[in-house]
Amino acid sequence: MPEALRRIAFAVGAVGFMVLIVVLGVLNPPRPSSISTDRLGPEPGEPVADYLTRAQDSLSGSNNDEHWALVSFTEPLTPDQIPAHSGGLRIAAASHHVSIPRVHTPIVTVQLPAGNAVAVASADNAAWQLLAQPAADDRTNRINTVSAARLRAGCACTVGLVVRGLLPQLRNLTAQNGIRTVQALPADAVATSFAIVPLLPEYQDLALPGTDDGPVPDP
Repeated sequence: MPEALRRIAFAVGAVGFMVLIVVLGVLNPPRPSSISTDRLGPEPGEPVADYLTRAQDSLSGSNNDEHWALVSFTEPLTPDQIPAHSGGLRIAAASHHVSIPRVHTPIVTVQLPAGNAVAVASADNAAWQLLAQPAADDRTNRINTVSAARLRAGCACTVGLVVRGLLPQLRNLTAQNGIRTVQALPADAVATSFAIVPLLPEYQDLALPGTDDGPVPDP
């Protein structure tokens, strides 16, 4: 084949290949990403009043589907108080936070199988998680050590529960003593694919931690 014809054939083949790629792209569009943006809890710096309104609005509706929901409290709970503040609903996760004045302490959320006994034991599980994670510096290590010690001692440090229930059940839960608010996700939210950031009882104006300039106490 002459060189000129060979070049023409190559060019036609290249154009045909590009057309094929475009057609395949139209017939087989990219699948949506599986990364979820669902979140239970306030956004960083969100006014607490705005979050409370948003949480209340999330409970409106009349569908008959179960929803994942975050229960936040007026005061932190001791582990034995957890079952009584779940409204009898399935507890899927518990968040624990040891509050120390002017010290940033971690929030540890423990995913849970069904059963009140494992929910009560979740504080001890959170303590083990704190001790197992590497600390970036000595201050962090001391914070984790004292937090774990207090969790093991049964401190009032449970600040949030993730439960699953129908909207009427979740609305009834908001009327229970000690419940600050309940926020529900859409019914199609997938288990374990959403972020959990509890509304800490000390958050009154903005959902922001305070200063981190205080001394770390001994365990």
